[in-house]
Amino acid sequence: MCGIIGAVRRSYTNQSLYDGLTVLQHRGQDAAGIMTCEGTKFFLRKDNGLVRDVFDTSHMINLRGNCGIGHVRYPTAGCTLPSEAQPFYVNSPYGIALAHNGNLTNAEKLKQDLFREDKRHINTESDSEVLLNVFAHELQKSGKMHIDEKDIFDAVAGVHRRCRGGYAVVAMITGYGIVGFRDPYGIRPIVFGKRETDQGTEYMIASESVALDVLDFELVRDIDPGEAVFISMDGALYSRQCADKPQHSPCIFEYVYLARPDSVIDDIYVYKARLRMGEKLAAKIKRDFPGHHIDVVIPIPDTSRTAALALAHELGVNYREGFIKNRYIGRTFIMPGQQMRKKSVRQKLNAIDLEFKGKSVLLVDDSIVRGTTSDEIIRMARDAGAKKVYFASAAPPVRYPNVYGIDMPAAHELIAHNRSEEEVARRIGADAVFYQDLDDLIKAVGKGNTRIKRFDTSCFNGEYVTGDVTEDYLQALERQRSDDNKVRRGKDTGGNMLSL
Repeated sequence: MCGIIGAVRRSYTNQSLYDGLTVLQHRGQDAAGIMTCEGTKFFLRKDNGLVRDVFDTSHMINLRGNCGIGHVRYPTAGCTLPSEAQPFYVNSPYGIALAHNGNLTNAEKLKQDLFREDKRHINTESDSEVLLNVFAHELQKSGKMHIDEKDIFDAVAGVHRRCRGGYAVVAMITGYGIVGFRDPYGIRPIVFGKRETDQGTEYMIASESVALDVLDFELVRDIDPGEAVFISMDGALYSRQCADKPQHSPCIFEYVYLARPDSVIDDIYVYKARLRMGEKLAAKIKRDFPGHHIDVVIPIPDTSRTAALALAHELGVNYREGFIKNRYIGRTFIMPGQQMRKKSVRQKLNAIDLEFKGKSVLLVDDSIVRGTTSDEIIRMARDAGAKKVYFASAAPPVRYPNVYGIDMPAAHELIAHNRSEEEVARRIGADAVFYQDLDDLIKAVGKGNTRIKRFDTSCFNGEYVTGDVTEDYLQALERQRSDDNKVRRGKDTGGNMLSL
């Protein structure tokens, strides 16, 4: 999970890109970068850290030009050195910069092909650099001194033929403009919008519609699976379907956890989808736990608030804010090491004793991944005086790793992997656990756009929509993503471990 943005404006675009990245900060707190273009020159600033920490006044002044792209990085299984921050750049052909959200499942094979056949060298562990070089090589096939939108779309079609996995991309070509494109399954989100000015039309591409909203861009639509949108330096817009057989299968975890509730993804309002998740989960609790004695529903801030509110309303139970969040602590399920995550939970949340003392409480979270956070939160609720602690997840049991850009842990580190709901409840110390049914989750999200016939639900059922994920690949991914490997890699890189 990362955040990407690109814009072509009638004036300098540096401030718009910066402001857009701050709105997309929830998609990645590990590193940030912006690259702009003025004439035939690129200007780049990127480093580890939050957007506000990476850019100061001198950096912004140096980011010249009316065209640019930006990126916020989420910690992944790869290296976290500053050199891994995006955008990436290659000088041939024409000069191309690229920022990417997602994961290529055939990155290792592509690296070999790029070296042996395309004579291109990959200098980092990032599959984004692989994708950039594939795009650059496909664009070079035009053999032209000057290219047009058809050449760019042909290059994107070549990327789709060679690359597997989930990817949403913004790329900038020196002197030509920016292009945004999406994998043929539409797994990761990407939208574009426009704004009318006295000087003419301006365009922006972003991971989520909320980035357009805050900058007064009108949302035009999502980029379709397999489609590419090209915006020239003079503000002309072109689009073309570049995949042979696109199959719309967006990642359902975007609606559960990743996206901001005020975003619209594939014509589905995230906020409304989460309300429906709460309603569906309440119906299950009524069915499976009749005559419940729940006194209060308390969300685990922040992502679960919307679902918890609808759930409490459907159950006819009071909704209360029982935890106060320190907003300067990052998301914990991606932090390496059990002790680090436990310590982070206590630093991040503080219980209001009054809302727990002597009550049977139902805690609601968006999902349960490792269970470490849930276990610590339940301890906090009992320490605050709760008589009974039930735990509800707006998502089904997470039993399989995500391979399309969410750095979930190795399968054996997922608490629901090969465990029943009762076993999970015992492990996290809850009196009972209530998981959303997968069919109900699909209905809750899909009601917002009935044209979508399939979602990627692989982390819940192990069915990977691209059809190329083998057991060997999953085993290699598990070795890479395990806590032991992350801790070891952190020591090898001077202790710079996936810190937020």
